[in-house]
Amino acid sequence: MVPGQDVILTNLRRGALEYCVLAMLGHGPLYGLDIARRLTADSVLLASEGTLYPLLARLRRAGLVETTWQESPSGPPRRYYAMTDQGRLAVEAFTRAWTPFRDAVDAALTQGETR
Repeated sequence: MVPGQDVILTNLRRGALEYCVLAMLGHGPLYGLDIARRLTADSVLLASEGTLYPLLARLRRAGLVETTWQESPSGPPRRYYAMTDQGRLAVEAFTRAWTPFRDAVDAALTQGETR
């Protein structure tokens, strides 16, 4: 049985999504809905918001993000997420591992193609 695109994307997201979230937070604190909007913009990185909040909770428990509450100009206070120093180290380690991994996958997928 050949897996469909949804199954493939689910498996790829499982390994990379938390680092994508951390990398986004490297540019400054964001609140959950803003993170979700950015990740769902292309419908590739995040299929639904339902998986984001448990992921953010895991990142917080692991000490990779910290949270603060801030008043919102429209509605209830918002929880903002910011990357910690540990989170920065995790992104750096992921980047070091990701680049050769991505290159190896690209090479395997293009092996045998005429250039």
